[in-house]
Amino acid sequence: MLGLISLVGPRPNPGETRKEPGLKKGGKSYFGYKLHIKTDIDHGLIRSVEITPANVHNSQIDLSEPGEVVYRDRRYFGAPCKCYNATMDRNVRGHKITIKQKLRNQRIKHKRAPWERPFAVIKNIFCSGHQLVTVILRIHTKNMFSCFSYDLKQLITLLNHNLVNAIKKIRENRQKKT
Repeated sequence: MLGLISLVGPRPNPGETRKEPGLKKGGKSYFGYKLHIKTDIDHGLIRSVEITPANVHNSQIDLSEPGEVVYRDRRYFGAPCKCYNATMDRNVRGHKITIKQKLRNQRIKHKRAPWERPFAVIKNIFCSGHQLVTVILRIHTKNMFSCFSYDLKQLITLLNHNLVNAIKKIRENRQKKT
């Protein structure tokens, strides 16, 4: 016999859903959450996920582990890290970045580019950029499913890529024999 188990309980009152901390920018209030992910460099799979309210600064989240190299954008400048810190440099009051630092930022930008793909896929393909639920547990659950779906899509892409490469090798071997 199958039964349903409610993991989150009943839907809260509409007044309770907006009690989560928000962000005030330019006189406007924004309520929302941010998705922080850690992907691996070899396959582009999501390895770690964290969801935070909009008022938590990005520099307060560290998904890294000792021994890793972490490529982060300027928002994380000055934030401590548990691993090798490859954060992009930025101008600080009275100190402009040098040409050497600008070139370093370009190298980091090119390394980071593939890791922006999960956000684009989650937003555009899975239509999960804007969610109508406002309770942190439900947001976390929806984002976990989105990240899991992205990993499945990426695995299919990797399998297809490996299959195409194997077929090319077989064709090359056949051409060499003839």
